[in-house]
Amino acid sequence: MPWTRWHVATQDAMNGHTVETHLTRSPEAGTLTPAGAELRPAARPQGAKLYQALAQQVRERGLMRRRPGWYVLRAAALLAVLGAVAVASWNLGDTWWQLLLAPVVAVVVSQVAFLGHDAAHQQVFGSPRANEVAARGLASGWAGLSYGWWLGKHGVHHSAPNQRGRDTDIESKALAFYPEAVEGKSRLHAWLLRRQGFLFFPLLLLEGLNLHVDSARNLTSRAPRPRRAVDISLVVVRWALYLAFAGAVMSPLKVLAFVAVDLACFGVLLGGAFAPNHTGMPILARGAKLDFLHRQVTSSRNVSGGWWVDLVMGGLNHQVEHHLFPSMPRPTLRKVRPIVRDFCAGHGIPYTETSFVGAFRAVVVHLNTVGLAGRRDNSCPLAAQLRS
Repeated sequence: MPWTRWHVATQDAMNGHTVETHLTRSPEAGTLTPAGAELRPAARPQGAKLYQALAQQVRERGLMRRRPGWYVLRAAALLAVLGAVAVASWNLGDTWWQLLLAPVVAVVVSQVAFLGHDAAHQQVFGSPRANEVAARGLASGWAGLSYGWWLGKHGVHHSAPNQRGRDTDIESKALAFYPEAVEGKSRLHAWLLRRQGFLFFPLLLLEGLNLHVDSARNLTSRAPRPRRAVDISLVVVRWALYLAFAGAVMSPLKVLAFVAVDLACFGVLLGGAFAPNHTGMPILARGAKLDFLHRQVTSSRNVSGGWWVDLVMGGLNHQVEHHLFPSMPRPTLRKVRPIVRDFCAGHGIPYTETSFVGAFRAVVVHLNTVGLAGRRDNSCPLAAQLRS
């Protein structure tokens, strides 16, 4: 199971058992590297020991302790907001004013998805079983997305972020995240890819629908998936209740419009929270090897800001810390951030952090650069060596 493989890989790194090997000499190594981030051509032999030292600092400060109370209160607050929306919707009746409530529903569901993400990472409870039950209920039963489908793809992403041939998040049919992905496209698709940075935000409006379609496709496929029947039951019941309630207070046309607005806003919120984390960061070639610490830090981007950034991005703005300590509770990530930043600075490890606006600017610039298949003056030094 992909998630198990990710968990074992992470645990091995924490125990200092990561195998250190050199980057393979590959023609695919011509990847883009952001300014100031140097992708080392060889995995450092002390990488595992460095991570052990960092992890020890974190544990000694008690920063890995679970925070179940924080999560229970957050879930209760979201349930209360959803209840208030239901009351307001019932009182409004069959009117186009209902569409004003759709973005609120999207906000609630996106926050629920973040809670499901945290539970899947074992952040909420001390019991793995309790975390799994909570994550499945939140993802499949509340957000309406197959937990098993998401778990598999997300687990692989954590084990090999931004690596070609492994991280499915950069193997998109719609967008190109590295220059070679532009090759072999139709004339129309290539024309769109040259402008994909500017099309990024409009495409987010379709991300909610895309996620649900992928979820449904996975649930109905023949690929083996643990507890598929449970996921199907939860997703079907969730959508049945959603549509039944909407149909009881609105006409069919208004229900369709409500669902469309809900999914569009959900896509913007969820896609917007995940996109800045790795887009525009170094991309590893197929078969490339790096130790756990360097792999996770150099491929991730933090987004600075206050509490509102934490809220909007579900804590994923602390992406470096989340990738280094996946089971660390979300409210603790901000506390560990300066520790990780100072540690990386002290050991010469590139640590990328930018503003909220700057992060999305970097996404747009990277996508447009890749779409144009142009070269950036901050291209990977390893790739330059291999081309010479």
